[in-house]
Amino acid sequence: MSVFAWVALLDSGTAMGLAAVLGLVCGSFYNVCIYRYVTEQSIVFPPSHCPQCKARLRPWELVPVLSWLCLRGRCGHCGSRISWRYPLVELISAALAALLAWKFGLSPAFAVFFVAAGVCIVASGIDFAIFILPDVLTLGGALLALPTAIWVLDMPWQHVLAGGLGGAGVFGLVMVLFKKARGIEGLGMGDVKLMLPIGFLCGGLMLPLVVLSAGVAALCSIVPQALLGKNIRTLRIPFGPFLCFGFLLTIVAGQEISAWWFAFVTGR
Repeated sequence: MSVFAWVALLDSGTAMGLAAVLGLVCGSFYNVCIYRYVTEQSIVFPPSHCPQCKARLRPWELVPVLSWLCLRGRCGHCGSRISWRYPLVELISAALAALLAWKFGLSPAFAVFFVAAGVCIVASGIDFAIFILPDVLTLGGALLALPTAIWVLDMPWQHVLAGGLGGAGVFGLVMVLFKKARGIEGLGMGDVKLMLPIGFLCGGLMLPLVVLSAGVAALCSIVPQALLGKNIRTLRIPFGPFLCFGFLLTIVAGQEISAWWFAFVTGR
């Protein structure tokens, strides 16, 4: 029996628990990727260390979430504060892994979307920090997503191409037209590239829900800032994280949302 055949025998709760633990562990690695890309360091060397005093972290200081809580958010060597981003990323990774296990079980589809979720977390963290979506994640993700969607997820190739090329094409057109009309960038090229792997994996039919969800989430993030008196015309927010949110929401609950909307509109 294959690995996936063995794990398919696990009940849903056990599968979600195992996935959550895997998500926590990977979330710690995602933190490393985000921090070291932003600071232009290698993710391989040096080993995990305090950003302030450079002391190498001991094994018990590397336990996801628990180490941060036990250390009360401070370095065990120099006492400098450790950002709340670290446990947050780990918890988000764990929650997404558990949701994906609930949706797909520990199947090949789970593996595909678990990796995609990791890419989304790292890309979002970097975009929030420095407003950049690295090509290694967007274009690299697209190169992996295209064959994976067709041969692992068994999606019709027409839907896969329509999602990736159509989504990137529309976003590219919007980017060009907005800049011509307003003289400023409304979307970055990174957002256009990000639509390639997102579109390939969700397909053309579900792409509108991805974009709508991303737009609503972005709007919800702007409203509180507008209420605080900030000028939303000059407000700069990264759209990549919201696209990732829309993608992950669609993967986990897209069919249910679409069915609910259809029932609401038709009254059936």
